[in-house]
Amino acid sequence: MDAAASLIAELVGNGVRDIVLSPGSRSQALALAAVRFAEDGHVRVHVRIDERVAGFTALGISRESGVPAAVVCTSGTAVANLLPAVMEAFHSGVPLLLLTADRPPELRGVGANQATIQEGLFHPWVRDQIDAPVPGDGQWAGLAEQAVAAAMGASEVERGLRGIAGPVHLNLPSREPLSGDLPPVSVVQGDAPEAQGAEPFELDRGPRTVVVAGADAGPDAEEIAHAGGWPLIAEIVSGARFGRQIVHGYRRLLSREDLGGRIERVVVLGHPTLSREVAALLSRGDVAVIAVHRGGEELNLNHRTRGVDAVVVAPGVVDRAWLGEWMQASAAETVDLSEHAPDPEGLASTDFAARREAVKAELDAVRRPLDRELLVDAVWRATWPHDRLVFGSSRLVRVADQVLGGKKVPVHANRGLAGIDGTIATATGIAIASQAAGAPGVTRVLLGDLAFLHDVGALLLPPDETEPRLQVIVGNDGGGTIFDSLEVASSARPGDLDRAFYTPHTVRIEHLALAYGWEYQRVTTRTALDQALTSPHGGRQIIEVPLTR
Repeated sequence: MDAAASLIAELVGNGVRDIVLSPGSRSQALALAAVRFAEDGHVRVHVRIDERVAGFTALGISRESGVPAAVVCTSGTAVANLLPAVMEAFHSGVPLLLLTADRPPELRGVGANQATIQEGLFHPWVRDQIDAPVPGDGQWAGLAEQAVAAAMGASEVERGLRGIAGPVHLNLPSREPLSGDLPPVSVVQGDAPEAQGAEPFELDRGPRTVVVAGADAGPDAEEIAHAGGWPLIAEIVSGARFGRQIVHGYRRLLSREDLGGRIERVVVLGHPTLSREVAALLSRGDVAVIAVHRGGEELNLNHRTRGVDAVVVAPGVVDRAWLGEWMQASAAETVDLSEHAPDPEGLASTDFAARREAVKAELDAVRRPLDRELLVDAVWRATWPHDRLVFGSSRLVRVADQVLGGKKVPVHANRGLAGIDGTIATATGIAIASQAAGAPGVTRVLLGDLAFLHDVGALLLPPDETEPRLQVIVGNDGGGTIFDSLEVASSARPGDLDRAFYTPHTVRIEHLALAYGWEYQRVTTRTALDQALTSPHGGRQIIEVPLTR
């Protein structure tokens, strides 16, 4: 217990404020120490019975807060269940701490119960890995400080760079007895490493340039585009889709020889994943690509991309002709979905004719079935800077990327590996962290039915934890229609396509909501959807929107 208590105290002293733990025997000392520190108000503890869910919950907390959350689990397959979240954290550059309990060396490789090869298990995807000694054979002192520093990118900071964050693995073996009385341990504040700031790469004014913002790019991309007077191609998951230089319909414009074909340089922030047109642009050998590295693998699709830690725009004159061509083409590509939104001013007008037209429009909207475009538009309109919006890797995020306009809202998505795994758990972690920081809004996660079912275990939350303000909006078209856009849709036989890819189902989502204690609504009209989104009851809601295949 002494080593576990000291380790948790050291984590808290180095800035860790959230620990997600799953129950188990070998990790009991770590779990009891974490709970005791939570009782004293030093840390928040979140208990999840499924280690995969625990890993993605910690990932969501770290994504939102920028501070590594720690996930604690027992030995054996429990550790392996953390792998999907670890891989996503690595490729997204999200700090994360893995505290895995283990058998002592004498019980490894001899057929002992629940013992496997844990040391180095996450080797390709971690910033650091430490196979600690058994308490008594060596010390755990200093391990937490080292782990937090590495998760925040300390090795890069020491070289004066911004630092690349990522997951860190602490493998913690112990012998019996595995728990006991908790000793008195005080929290000592550590010194967090501070980045000195890398020398930024200067972007000259000459080449015809566009700025591409992928997942996790953030507002920096808009600032660079604004400073340079360059068109901004911002994916919906970038957190940079706002400002005057947003390019609407960028996929079609990139395919045009007079626009996309004339690009000479691309400045990339974040991880672009949503369109083949952007991937093709970044793969061109005749285009200079400057990638601001944020984490995970360095972007280098054309094998000559220049990776930098920061950029600054050189003084000079904006190429207004180049920008103007893009903005004019962008205006023609704008998708106007406002005609389907309610007109509250018209409905409340004292002018009879105006009110009649508003009522007619409202009735037309009520009668029109919801489609994907209306669904993503409703969620986008309902979300504001005090909220959080999480996109699952479903067909809906691609529809949103194609039709939604600019708006400065906090957006998250697990696009490091673009998988559907852990979407609800990640969103739960984001809601937990944003509420803990005082954000008054709602966290909304928009995903398809298969992504929802893939992470349905994340709906189980302990009754003694603060309930997150979380809306899970499920576009249910009865299967994986995202495959409609892939080659297999035209090459496979219909029966094979259904069975192996669409995987149709008849799950009753309302029954799942009831079983897990979530509030549930099924909506089929835009008006009902707007009401459901903007009138949350303060807790956990599942909003199901049936869609046609």
